[in-house]
Amino acid sequence: MSMRGKTIVVGVSGGIAAYKACEAVRLLVQAGATVQVVLTRAAEEFVTPLTLQALSGRPVARRTFDLTEESEIGHIRIADTADALLIAPATANVIAKLATGIADDLLTTVVLATRAPVLVAPAMNVHMWENATVQANVARLRDAGHVVIEPASGALACGYEGAGRLPEPDVLVEEVAVAVTEKTLAGRRVLVTAGPTWEALDPVRHVANRSSGKMGFAVARAARRRGARVTLVTGPTALADLRGVECVHVTSAREMEKAALHHAAAADCVVMAAAVGDYRPLEAARHKIKRGRGDLEIRLTPNPDILAKIGALPGQRVIVGFAAETRDLVANARRKLQAKGVHLMVANDVTAPDAGFDVDTNIVTLIDRSGRVERFEKMSKDEVAGVILDRVRDLRTPRTTVRAAPRRLRRR
Repeated sequence: MSMRGKTIVVGVSGGIAAYKACEAVRLLVQAGATVQVVLTRAAEEFVTPLTLQALSGRPVARRTFDLTEESEIGHIRIADTADALLIAPATANVIAKLATGIADDLLTTVVLATRAPVLVAPAMNVHMWENATVQANVARLRDAGHVVIEPASGALACGYEGAGRLPEPDVLVEEVAVAVTEKTLAGRRVLVTAGPTWEALDPVRHVANRSSGKMGFAVARAARRRGARVTLVTGPTALADLRGVECVHVTSAREMEKAALHHAAAADCVVMAAAVGDYRPLEAARHKIKRGRGDLEIRLTPNPDILAKIGALPGQRVIVGFAAETRDLVANARRKLQAKGVHLMVANDVTAPDAGFDVDTNIVTLIDRSGRVERFEKMSKDEVAGVILDRVRDLRTPRTTVRAAPRRLRRR
């Protein structure tokens, strides 16, 4: 994930969850964003300006009427230069101020002045969160167009259990990424398949491959950021479900076939990143196969060709296939593209360092129906996902692009 060129304002208010804001700031900076922290007086009881300055690399803004801060930073300049404003944690007090338009400190003043997307991450005691007044204020924030990141449930610092926990920093950063990404797929339905398939040998063993699912998950995450309604059909992986994505879990190739064909019917784009097993055992033993029988022969039968079946479906949709090869990369990928009826083939040599299974990078070659071949150097799988969706944007019928949020002209 890259946020190079983006300016993110992080507002920290006075709750015990303020410590998580420190990690969120670090992750935003790591993603390439310029981060401006705005700290309330109450927040300084929990985290120090020095900590957040060290993590952001910028002076922390704290006081509306501090002449030094105002001359160096300026609350209007903070508001105008923001690409997104994240308030984490957002206490019940701050939520009430924002809901009623009160601007009695620097943070609330910046919120009123900005035209950037505002993301509010509430964190408080479960009974406070469930209070009717708090819920009414949260509803007013949503009605005003702010994004409310629902609190997580679990053990709270006050000793209670329930909703009110600030989501983990990576969740907060992902929601910021969604807010600042241009919505090139707004209104589109995207189906992504990911991961391996498992084919049972007996009740305790299966035939599988080494796919981790990371590439498919990266595509689904990137499509959601671009405004698409995303369905992810995934085989067994160790990856957590993606926020804002409909995740459908399957095990075998036939289960993936059923789910993929069902969701492909309504999809504008299908990205088949799953490593579907080509064969399955002709018969699976009803009981565990025991040792001591000498050589064991297993008869295999072909699995359904899901990509070809989706390519044959009626209707217009952009279809992206993947070709994981060990030799003759371009020739094999081109033959697959022509045989399956797809628009774009993503080919990679899984024997190359940092380009095979279960790594965070990939080296891909893109081939389309026109015969164009594009070779890319090693990139993160998130970056590869971006390249793929750029090509999807170019291939699909043009529609109006919706940007992340309206912005007013910055003051000079």
